[in-house]
Parts: sequence; structure tokens; C-alpha cells
Amino acid sequence: MTAIERFGSGGPYEAAVGYSRVVRAGSHVWVSGCTSVEADGTVRGDSHGEQMRIAISNVLKALETAGASAVDVVRTRMYVTDASKTDEVGRAHADVFSDIRPATAMIEVKGFIDSRILVEIEADAFVID
Repeated sequence: MTAIERFGSGGPYEAAVGYSRVVRAGSHVWVSGCTSVEADGTVRGDSHGEQMRIAISNVLKALETAGASAVDVVRTRMYVTDASKTDEVGRAHADVFSDIRPATAMIEVKGFIDSRILVEIEADAFVID
């Protein structure tokens, strides 16, 4: 049987809500929604694109803690508060994933827990050992 490993980032919502930043079970890795929020609660980035770049950086850090990387990503889900900003969000995604080309979705949402958050991204990966 494969062990399930759970890793946190120290973010402000993990303990309060009861979730892990990333979970790995065998070759499968799931990264919870990442934003541009720092561990101290600071929201970084003023635009959708800037926040997406920071959020993707947080996804990559989470993947590393579970022994995975960007090339292992098979699916992402992007959530944006303003559909008119999808081009800049998409460019930020493409900066990392244009050659990897995971399955993806971009969904407009009403908002997030903190109104300063403009985007969120989730990622699923499959690691071939």
C-alpha cells in the first residue's frame, strides 16, 4: 500500500481550515489552491498577472516539497475575479507551462476569502520515478 504524505506551507489558512498545501500518494501529487498570499497574510501583487506569477511560484514550491516539479504537472485550474484579465493570467501560466501543456481550465469567480486576492491556481501532477 502506498503511503499518503501531506505537506504544509505555513500559510495562514491551512490550520484554520484543515487542509494541506500539497498531498502525495505514490506518483500522484495534488496542490491545493495557491494565491499570492504570504505566510504572514500579506497579499503580494497588484494585478491579475502579477498575482498569477506569484501564485504559480507558490505551486512550484509546493511541488518541490513533494518531490515533483513543473514538468510533472498534468492539470491546472485557474480562478480569476475578472474575466477581462484572462489574457494576462494566461500569459503568466504560459510562461511556465507553454512547453508542458497540462490540461487546464480558467474560471471566473465572484471573489475569494480576502478581497485583495485576484487569482488562485490548483495543480495536479504525476511523477514517473
